Amino acid sequence: MLDLGRLRALHAVAVHGTVGAAATALGYTPSAVSQQIAKLERETRTTLLEREGRGVRLTDEARQLADTAERLLALVEEAEVRLEERRGLPSGRLRIGCFASGARGLMPRVLAELAARHPALDARLSEVDPHLSVDLVARGVLDLAVAHDWDIAPMPVPPEVEQAVIGPDRCDILVPRGHRLAGRDAVRREELAEERWITQPPGTVCHDWLIRTLRATGYEPLVAHQAEENHTQVALVAAGLGIALVPRLGRGALPPEVVPLRLDPVPTRWLRALWRTGAARRPAITETVRTLRELWPEVAETHSSDLPPA
Repeated sequence: MLDLGRLRALHAVAVHGTVGAAATALGYTPSAVSQQIAKLERETRTTLLEREGRGVRLTDEARQLADTAERLLALVEEAEVRLEERRGLPSGRLRIGCFASGARGLMPRVLAELAARHPALDARLSEVDPHLSVDLVARGVLDLAVAHDWDIAPMPVPPEVEQAVIGPDRCDILVPRGHRLAGRDAVRREELAEERWITQPPGTVCHDWLIRTLRATGYEPLVAHQAEENHTQVALVAAGLGIALVPRLGRGALPPEVVPLRLDPVPTRWLRALWRTGAARRPAITETVRTLRELWPEVAETHSSDLPPA
């Protein structure tokens, strides 16, 4: 009899690519994941992982077993959903993924509220790239994801994944206090043609939106600095090294050297909750989505407190 926990560990390595990433997703240590797979190798009398440079790769047998594990885990989830639905109360483990600024600015409130209302629910958070959220939900690695897309770049969602809008997160231009535009309440995109930009690396949602939007105004943006974390971008702006387009959610209080300006029209990214269609009836899913939507207006207002009046 194959152990389901060991199959889950193998499946996580297949999805995430490394033992370390699989451990993070499962809430284990890398050593624990390695031990689970070593035991599975002994059970199956099959080599499942092979060394490749500093990492590992799955053997052909391991990939076949991981595919089977994915189907088994889906059946287990279906059984768990039915049991939880009969009880009518959110319970069990709920694996939630969220992008970085949402994990910092929104999820602590949501997780605390869920813990207070539903002590039988074991909600666990992982920080994930929004580009990966849909696939991780579709493959059963996450039960629910909080992701975002932009007004000009909607997120494609396959039929097996459902979604609900949580709310809009608006973005602002951040400039150094001595900048020529620092005294303005709002600026238009055409006024920023000669600026040096601080943004996320290529391939991220925010970077791609900025490049596409500014190119549409007829000029190529000059990207001077790249940083994944919003806090790092704010620090670079404070040092006078450029300007940045930063979402309000999760950026925190701005230092006195940084001035926020409204960009006209206002760039907006939409926060969305994603879950598998088969889990739509699960009380843990419905209650988490309800809590996200309930708390969002208050969270959004909190992160708008440093802006000049409209």
